[in-house]
Amino acid sequence: MSALPDATFAPKNSLLGAKGWAAVLAAVVVITVLVPVLNLMVPEGSALHLSDFYVTLLGKILCYAICALAMDLIWGYTGILSLGHGLFFALGGYAMGMYLMRQIGTDGQYKSEMPDFMVFLNWKEFPWHWAFSDSFVAQMLLVVLVPGLLAFVFGYFAFRSRIKGVYFSIITQALTFAAMLLFFRNETGFGGNNGFTDFKRILDVPITTAGMRVTLCVITGLVLIGFFLMARFIVQSKYGRVLQAIRDAETRVMFTGYNPVAYKLSIWTLSAVMCGVAGALYVPQVGIINPGEMSPAASIEIAIWAAVGGRATLIGPILGAFFVNGAKSWFTVAFPEYWLFFLGALFIAVTLFLPQGLIGLFAKLRGRKPEDRA
Repeated sequence: MSALPDATFAPKNSLLGAKGWAAVLAAVVVITVLVPVLNLMVPEGSALHLSDFYVTLLGKILCYAICALAMDLIWGYTGILSLGHGLFFALGGYAMGMYLMRQIGTDGQYKSEMPDFMVFLNWKEFPWHWAFSDSFVAQMLLVVLVPGLLAFVFGYFAFRSRIKGVYFSIITQALTFAAMLLFFRNETGFGGNNGFTDFKRILDVPITTAGMRVTLCVITGLVLIGFFLMARFIVQSKYGRVLQAIRDAETRVMFTGYNPVAYKLSIWTLSAVMCGVAGALYVPQVGIINPGEMSPAASIEIAIWAAVGGRATLIGPILGAFFVNGAKSWFTVAFPEYWLFFLGALFIAVTLFLPQGLIGLFAKLRGRKPEDRA
C-alpha cells in the first residue's frame, strides 16, 4: 500500500517547547493553588478574594473550553463541522445527573428513594436505564460509553455514505433536535422539561460546600489541561497529519491508500467522548441539567467558540470559550437584551475580518505569522 511522503509526517522534536511547558505549568499552578487559596483562605472582605460565584463561573467555562477543544479536533484539524455536539455534552451531563439524583436519597420533597419527579408521575419502579444509577463507577462509564457509542454508530453510517460538508452539519443538527424532543417527554424517565436538579451530594459528600465547589473546579481544569496535551500529541503524530490531509484534500488521501472513514470515525468518536466528560463535570457545578442543553443554539455556540478563538490552533478555541462566555456573563447582567445581537455581530466580524480568530489577531499584533495550520 502506498503512503504519503515521510516528510509530511515528520514529528516535531517535543510535544511542547520550553515556553509551552512553562505555560502549562503556570496553568496547573493557577488552577490547583491560586484559585483554592483566593477562594478558601483569603477573607471575603479582601479585594483579592475569589467569590463562590466566580469559582462556579470558572468551572462552567472550563467545561465549555473542553467542548471547544473537542470541536477543534474535528472541525479545525479534520474539516468536519458538527452542529450537534451539544447532544454529547448533554448525554454526559444526564449520566452524571442520574447518579446525583440517586444521591439525594430520602432528602427529597416526597421522602422517597425515587426522584421527586418519578413520585409525582406515580412511577412505581425505576426504568431499565436507571439500573446502575446508584453506582458512581457505572455512571462514569456511561459518561464515556453513551456519547461514544452514539457518535460511533451515527458516524459509521454517515462517513460510510460519504456525507460531508453542509449536509453533515444539517444532519447532526437534526439528530440533536430529535434527541431534545425525546428528552422533553416525561415518559422517557429523564425529568421532562425540568430535567434534573436539587442535587445534595456526590460520593456521599455535600455538593454545595465551598470545598467541593473548588474541588470540582480544580478537577475540571486538570481534565482540560490533560485533554489539551492529548490533543497536542494527536495533531503532531502521523495520525494527526493524516487528519489534516483529509481536511485539505480527502480525495488525494484516498488515492494514496488511506481509508478516511476510519480516521474520521475515530476522531469524531473521541471528540464526542470529550464533550460527554465536559457535560459530566458541568452538571454538579451548575446544579441542573435539562433538555435545553441539547438545543440547536447550544451546539452552534460550541462552533462559535472555536471560530472566535481560532481553528486548528488548540489553544485558540479554549481562548474563544473564555472570551465569548466571559462576555456573555457580563452582557446578560449589564445589557441582557443585547446579548444575542452581540454574539451574532461577533461571529460575523470574525468570519469577515478575523478568519484566523483571536489567535490570528494576537499574532498579527505581535508581527508574527499565526501558527501553521498543519
